Amino acid sequence: MDNIKIVYMGTPSFSVTPLDLLVKNNYNVLAVVTQPDKQVGRKKEIKFSEVKEYALKNGITVLQPEKIRTDYEKIISLNPDIIITCAYGQIIPKELLSFPKYKCVNIHASLLPKLRGGAPIHKAIIDGYDKTGVTIMYMDEKMDSGDIIYQEEIKIEDTDNVGTLFDKLSKLGANMIIKILPDIINGNINPVKQNEDDVTYAYNITREEEKIDFNKTSKEVFNKIRGLNPWPVSYAILDDKKVKIYESKIGTNNKEAQNGEIINIYKDSIGIKTKDGEILIYELQFEGKKKVLVKDYLNGLQDKNSIIGKIFK
Repeated sequence: MDNIKIVYMGTPSFSVTPLDLLVKNNYNVLAVVTQPDKQVGRKKEIKFSEVKEYALKNGITVLQPEKIRTDYEKIISLNPDIIITCAYGQIIPKELLSFPKYKCVNIHASLLPKLRGGAPIHKAIIDGYDKTGVTIMYMDEKMDSGDIIYQEEIKIEDTDNVGTLFDKLSKLGANMIIKILPDIINGNINPVKQNEDDVTYAYNITREEEKIDFNKTSKEVFNKIRGLNPWPVSYAILDDKKVKIYESKIGTNNKEAQNGEIINIYKDSIGIKTKDGEILIYELQFEGKKKVLVKDYLNGLQDKNSIIGKIFK
């Protein structure tokens, strides 16, 4: 298989694990295609994608078209036998999809047709799924709608957040592409069309979606918090200031109070009223401050009970 010419397209750290396993299994990765460099922070420092950083360290050619819909000739000139994509971030044009001998294959972090789109890991947790997985699929012109080649599923634990699930699915996807790639090359697969009646979507998270709504149930709030931890992180407003919330658990108290109201002070958490009970907050970050454990925040207050009755909005 080391004579099979691969162009690999990906951008975030999720994409690095499958790429690394391809390299370690002696596949011939001609080049990586990744998103253009970004300017970050006040100093507008240039930041490379994680895939670019990996490629540079391993002597792999890097291509970064601004718009791959029109700028794909360099990829075609490499004459790849197969293109493998994983969280690349742009729609692949039909000219590329139809070019390689063994087509274009995508590693997608959901059990398609569920959770098509750019945030399947976040949404699997936020929407309360009890399982998810990875799909290896042929690509077509529509988003994540191609024929399914191979799937594996894993359970979503209550202890999972988007970070832990991200790591699990990245490793799963890497092992799956190594397992199935010989069969793709040898034609030993039976692709299955997706059932359009079962389609759900997982579009990229918006700023508005990051805000916690305490009018929801405790389970829904719990899923929102862990589904956005450690990025982009959920938040609520307290005393007209933004408070990011990282860690939580479902409480048992069900006092009569306004949703969002702080109803209990515990040794290491605060209890906030939800639609059907209470959510316990263990780690947060006040606007302009560092992230802290709630127990440390409480220890810094002269009167811990002074925050009882305050409302998170």
